[in-house]
Amino acid sequence: QVQPVESGGGLVQPGGSLRLSCAATGLKFRSHSMAWFRQTPGKERAFVAGISYSGITCYGDFLKDRFTISRDNAKSALYLQMTHLKPEDTAVYYCAARDGVWTAEFSQYDFWGQGTQVTVSS
Repeated sequence: QVQPVESGGGLVQPGGSLRLSCAATGLKFRSHSMAWFRQTPGKERAFVAGISYSGITCYGDFLKDRFTISRDNAKSALYLQMTHLKPEDTAVYYCAARDGVWTAEFSQYDFWGQGTQVTVSS
């Protein structure tokens, strides 16, 4: 069973930064599109950012250039650099993989990590 593993979450003050990582071993990583989603209690998972196997990126409209998604195909790793964090960014962040073209629709992803909690609070 392939399951990506997220890390790097934690507590950070407003305006601070965090870098999330996702280890996606066991996948044919180079052929998978990857994405980050986030979820707060009672809400659906929301698209944060996606990256194709060739490195083309796309971001949720709410981000306004605060986050950067990247991947290292040699390490089968996905990253999310988050800056200027706001309390409303507090959520569980999930790494997801899809064998095909990336999409912002969470139901189209084949593999999910367990999530990592990000809390933005003073």
